[in-house]
Amino acid sequence: MDTFDQQHIWHPYAKVPNLNSAYKVLSADGVYLNLEGDKRVIDGMSSWWAAIHGYNHPVLNQAVIDQLGKMSHVMFGGLTHDLAIELAKILVDLTPDNLTKVFFTDSGSVAVESALKMALQYWHNKGQTDKHKFVTIRGGYHGDTFGAMSVCDPDNGMHHLFSNVLSKHYFVKSPSMVAMDEALLDLEETLEQYSNNIAAMILEPVVQGAGGMRLYNPQYLTKAKALCEKYQILFILDEIATGFGRTGELFALEYVDVEPDILCLGKALTGGYMTLAATLTTDEISKGVGTLMHGPTFMANPLACSVAIASIYLLLNSPWQDDIASIEAVLNSELNSLRSHEKVADVRILGAIGVVELTEEIDVEKVQKLLIEQGVWLRPYGKLLYTMPPFSISKQELLVVTKAIKKVLESL
Repeated sequence: MDTFDQQHIWHPYAKVPNLNSAYKVLSADGVYLNLEGDKRVIDGMSSWWAAIHGYNHPVLNQAVIDQLGKMSHVMFGGLTHDLAIELAKILVDLTPDNLTKVFFTDSGSVAVESALKMALQYWHNKGQTDKHKFVTIRGGYHGDTFGAMSVCDPDNGMHHLFSNVLSKHYFVKSPSMVAMDEALLDLEETLEQYSNNIAAMILEPVVQGAGGMRLYNPQYLTKAKALCEKYQILFILDEIATGFGRTGELFALEYVDVEPDILCLGKALTGGYMTLAATLTTDEISKGVGTLMHGPTFMANPLACSVAIASIYLLLNSPWQDDIASIEAVLNSELNSLRSHEKVADVRILGAIGVVELTEEIDVEKVQKLLIEQGVWLRPYGKLLYTMPPFSISKQELLVVTKAIKKVLESL
């Protein structure tokens, strides 16, 4: 079976046949993955940042079990159900007051596609058909589908192979790479010149995720939104990675209380149990869009909605802010000293995010083997060795993760 996997199953961002065999997970509980060969490792990745409560949580398990006996799925075209209604109400209540309409999708990438479509259709219906481009900051990542790829970093992102077929948009300096004032000046110059062609600006607030795990001043959001309003451009925030507590605020936009015109949510929405995402927008935009020409088969899936509701209440009823603050304190205490290491270019920490950027590309197979020997699962990429652990991780378990990161550096 292992050989079949390696020879026939295409894993993400990998070749087939896979040059490196994948580690087989037999079960998971708490913050642990139980691997084949009696190896138990701490998942310092929260399954790509989604499993914020850890694994096999009894409350989330029960939410799925209870719903399974009623209906696992029903199409959302012409039908609805109480779980979708309740979840939509929760999301409207938790997010900025201007966001009143919810469009459910089945993945983060599709949530972004829906957001881009909303912006394009809004301006088209207003008779401004020239507004069919987007602007975004460099170093961003918004998903792997074609619309989402087109607003990812065009030069250093993972999608440069498709540059000849992707729609061409406008890319401005990121405040994570240059001074904020310099980034804002570049944005304003671009908007001043091309605003008649730009439908919306899209960016990840405060933390740029898979594009490089960079942090930037939240004040950029307020000033960028003001510029977008000045030049009549919609403002889209992609909180798929940052939403539901990861940065220390429930949503990263709360660092400055900015109100986007469109908001994308996903990943931790269901606590990592099922795939589900949502795109929220305003009364004005939904009225302008009219009939949105989009409809994923599994949108508002009842099982996913059920566990999403349970996950959100589980988060809100926990001391999650204290938990995130504790994680951040440990990461600061343990990782900041690595700044002086000769092979470390930078250390970045915010909330339950700890990033060590090395000076050279990481040998992923070698590093993952070393990490597993230390009882830790991380997924390095490029020059980045980072952790985004479940919020339920204990201090002792997190210290195992940080110790493993230090051990890796000693071995390089």
